[in-house]
Amino acid sequence: MNQVPINLSPEPIRLFKSDFLEYFTHITPVVITVLWLPVVGVFLWRSFAAWGNAVSFGGITGGVVLGLFLWTLIEYTMHRFVFHFVPKGPRMERLFFLFHGVHHAQPQCKTRLVMPPTVSLPLALAIYGMVYAAFALGLGLPHWVDPVMAGILSGYLVYDLTHYSIHHLGMRHGIFRYLKRYHLMHHYTTPEQRYGVSSPLWDMVFRTYPKE
Repeated sequence: MNQVPINLSPEPIRLFKSDFLEYFTHITPVVITVLWLPVVGVFLWRSFAAWGNAVSFGGITGGVVLGLFLWTLIEYTMHRFVFHFVPKGPRMERLFFLFHGVHHAQPQCKTRLVMPPTVSLPLALAIYGMVYAAFALGLGLPHWVDPVMAGILSGYLVYDLTHYSIHHLGMRHGIFRYLKRYHLMHHYTTPEQRYGVSSPLWDMVFRTYPKE
């Protein structure tokens, strides 16, 4: 995705003629917190329900930490290879504008800074399928599925809330100031670099971290 013109209008860019469809393109951080925090809680409860069987407190903690780590890779991969995919043809361009292009065109639109459930729910189901296939079927460790998913979804919440904060809160100190500057430079100077939002780790690994 190349640098796109920035729309500074306070009115959100309209994506659909239908008011019904347009309604679902807007979402606030409160909605995703209310939606996903209980899901994280359920995965943690299921993890602790296995206490005394195959899972220990250390195992649960390790699974959550692993899930958080895996999320950083998912975040980077999706941002770089899905959201910034270079489409061919007007239909594909339209589709990818809906996914992420609109955010680059209007980065300060408050209601388009977190992932709507129409995207996050299918994504979460797909990730759950992969985690289950890897740990339960591949490694024979079904008790790791729930804590890993709790970590992944916690990482997702941190990512989305961080993204919203970067665009609409001061974040003037320490790591928060660094992340804000890092992501805004992705928007305004280097759209083909700095794909990490909650962490620059994978930009460093895959050399999309600017040298300057």
